[in-house]
Amino acid sequence: MTSDAMAHDALPTAAQPRGWSYPFSCCSGYDCREVADNAIGERPEGYVIKGTGELITYADSRIKDSPDGVFHWCSMAGANDGHTICLFVPPRGF
Repeated sequence: MTSDAMAHDALPTAAQPRGWSYPFSCCSGYDCREVADNAIGERPEGYVIKGTGELITYADSRIKDSPDGVFHWCSMAGANDGHTICLFVPPRGF
């Protein structure tokens, strides 16, 4: 699969057909990627990274608004078991 998006860019979606760039502070050029909705859980205290069990509280500054309406997770070295650097969260319906 090929794409015009660079490693530090989110892939194009219907909401963002040209993709978008992750902030360097979250990404360092390779730490971020889109993740499926079911990879992130939600509890009264905040978001849970299901692969690691890490809880990111709603007040945590690592939570960012997702420009394309899907989850994006930035972890140390881009590892599936890495500590969260940033979590881009889609807006929630009421």
